[in-house]
Amino acid sequence: MFSFKQIMSAVMLAAVIFLFSLPVQSQQVSKGVKNIVLVHGAFADGSSWAKVIPVLRAKGYNVIAVQNPLTSLADDVAATKRVIALMDGPVLLVAHSYGGVVISEAGNDPKVAGLLYVCALVPEDGQSAEDVTKRVPPAPGSGEFRPDSFGFLTISSKGIHNYFAQDLSPNEREVVFATQVPWAIKGTAEKITTAAWKNKPSWMVIGLNDQTVPPALQQQEAKMTKATVIELKSSHVPMLSQPDKVSAFIIKAAGTL
Repeated sequence: MFSFKQIMSAVMLAAVIFLFSLPVQSQQVSKGVKNIVLVHGAFADGSSWAKVIPVLRAKGYNVIAVQNPLTSLADDVAATKRVIALMDGPVLLVAHSYGGVVISEAGNDPKVAGLLYVCALVPEDGQSAEDVTKRVPPAPGSGEFRPDSFGFLTISSKGIHNYFAQDLSPNEREVVFATQVPWAIKGTAEKITTAAWKNKPSWMVIGLNDQTVPPALQQQEAKMTKATVIELKSSHVPMLSQPDKVSAFIIKAAGTL
């Protein structure tokens, strides 16, 4: 005969086994595009999306941040297209700053369903990053770009603290400065072929306090591309200073595709 204690232990063990055998319920994307490719800008790498990626993944999105080498526009477009090729369906391309030039070219890939620009440079057909910036007077941040003897640009500490990421904490600004990736000067003058936004829907995050890409330029770009727009009182890096709002806007865009 089994004792009452032995019977209860067996029942409890069976219950634990049953609970662990149940399938794990994970959140799934119910509508729209589920694949999101994030493209960083100049002086940065994929970690510039570090605060956005967990939010998107928690909502069930398949997210990859491109690691652009910033050695040329052609190299950066190729790196982005390699990531697009890894996705198992339609893609929303999201870009920050100079990354807007990259996705305006890479976005012609047939798997790309839409383009979302964050404080970005958005070229017309046959334009370069340099061409785009000539549309309006230069922002103060561009005066802090420093060329080196190897043909690359970096941005000064003053540029990061005052004009690039001024709404981050001092420690975060120091990290942005210390981890910056030099940008090849030749990449600023390389031109795209056909602007993908002409054939695909666009969204745009405008940073109203951006001191690197002027808000007036971003607003011109929004009209040019007929983009759906959100304006944030942010610096040049709203994906770091206001990641929840940027993430929510990305999710909204993906849900419409």
